[in-house]
Amino acid sequence: MIIDPQQVPTERNTNYPEEFKALVAGRIRQRLGNFAGLKNFGVNLVKLEPGSYSALRHWHSHQDELIYVLEGELTLITDAGAEILTPGIAAGFPAGEANGHHLVNRSSSVAIYLEIGDRTPNDQVTFPDIKNFLTAASPDGKSRKFIHHDGTPY
Repeated sequence: MIIDPQQVPTERNTNYPEEFKALVAGRIRQRLGNFAGLKNFGVNLVKLEPGSYSALRHWHSHQDELIYVLEGELTLITDAGAEILTPGIAAGFPAGEANGHHLVNRSSSVAIYLEIGDRTPNDQVTFPDIKNFLTAASPDGKSRKFIHHDGTPY
């Protein structure tokens, strides 16, 4: 299936709890993988406005992730610190590697990147900067809920 990104809806929504929504308010995604009907992995074309985060810093128990910068400058923040990513640079995050990561647009221009991840069921996402906060995916991998480490709802 050929995909014209101009035909793919944009979305700014997030399922983060209210107190974290402003951090990702400048993230505009187009779900190319969903548009194409892909079932095993997702591909998002993401525009990140200045000052915005791609996500809260996190790592996945079961899902792999890869990002590829197309335009602009992004700061990748991991447990090792901050690194500048420019067009043509990619970064991968293997499942189960407890290295929290996210992108921040610290520049004055919109940055664009591809975000690719698999849809392995039973994934758990850990947020190392937020005490007692994580997500658990449904067994089918299609939905997530935010919970405390003890399993109670956030």
